[in-house]
Amino acid sequence: MARAAESLVPNSVGHFDVAGPDLKTLGAFYTSVFDWDVEARGPGSALLQTPTGTVGGALVESDAAALTLGIVVPDLLLAIEKALQAGGTLVMPATGNGWVRKAQVCDPAGNMLTLIAGG
Repeated sequence: MARAAESLVPNSVGHFDVAGPDLKTLGAFYTSVFDWDVEARGPGSALLQTPTGTVGGALVESDAAALTLGIVVPDLLLAIEKALQAGGTLVMPATGNGWVRKAQVCDPAGNMLTLIAGG
């Protein structure tokens, strides 16, 4: 079951994405090692169901391996503005995906963060 961003603490990690080229292999890894459930969500994505009360995540099909943290922010547009003023770059403008409203930025070192409206 997906967790609503509104129920998460502002400015905390509220989600994570694990990216890689083979979701079946990735899903089997996280199920075997951590006993997380994997729920297919369509081509190229699946939810990772972690233990109740913890942050859930997703598997995302991508040529390159990556781990992206999703940070819950009380004001999405303000968080984007602050990220840009602090030397970050905008990767994806604010958009809705059917579950949450989010944006993506990179920090000054190039680490990707997903900003999730809520809290």
